[in-house]
Amino acid sequence: MPHSPTELARELGRLVHERRTELGLSQAELADRCGMKQPQVSRFEAGGTVPTLPLLRRLADALGADLTISLTPHDEAA
Repeated sequence: MPHSPTELARELGRLVHERRTELGLSQAELADRCGMKQPQVSRFEAGGTVPTLPLLRRLADALGADLTISLTPHDEAA
């Protein structure tokens, strides 16, 4: 499980990349769907940016996915 903001950004980028490729979308097509520019999608997928919650919502919607955020107490995570 990612702990630092950098690790979290990389993990989110990986998840978006996997879903985008599953759907057969280019970065430009995804950018179009969620109001971004293609270089922004590329940077996001590479883990270069930590997204805001509104951006995560737009990405999830554009990818036909649910956005789920949860807090798990440390003693239950193991």
